[in-house]
Amino acid sequence: METTLVFLKPDAVRRGLVGEVIGRFERKGFLILGLKMMELDEDFVRRHYAAHEGKEFYEPLVRYTVSGPVVAMVLEGKNAVGVVRDMMGKTFGSDSPPGTIRGDLALSNRFNLIHGSDSPEAARREVAAFFRPDELVRCPAEATRWIYDQSGAEPV
Repeated sequence: METTLVFLKPDAVRRGLVGEVIGRFERKGFLILGLKMMELDEDFVRRHYAAHEGKEFYEPLVRYTVSGPVVAMVLEGKNAVGVVRDMMGKTFGSDSPPGTIRGDLALSNRFNLIHGSDSPEAARREVAAFFRPDELVRCPAEATRWIYDQSGAEPV
């Protein structure tokens, strides 16, 4: 099983979309290993988005991300990183197809509701930055018995 970090950005929190988005992940079959509301400080956000430093959207992204509380979560499931990113939709809500989180709930090219890790390596790094190990709860194997066929060596 793979884990990934997701955080709902200030626009999702302020618009009251937290339950809607978490519900989509739960209905898909993801297990929530960690969940918390927090305010991110500017230095943390700058480090988190360091790969985008120097791009035209970097400073507005930093301002936007620190403008209010976020809800961070660690999700676990088969191919979690890729499936979550597919569920999120394209970066811009106006470009995202219906059925995705951004396609259904966002229009802006700046306020895009959600962040998800873009690779398993990034997920490991981001989970460790947002959560201490003692803040994560491992779910028993039977929690996914109706999500995956577990009769073989790997869940299917």
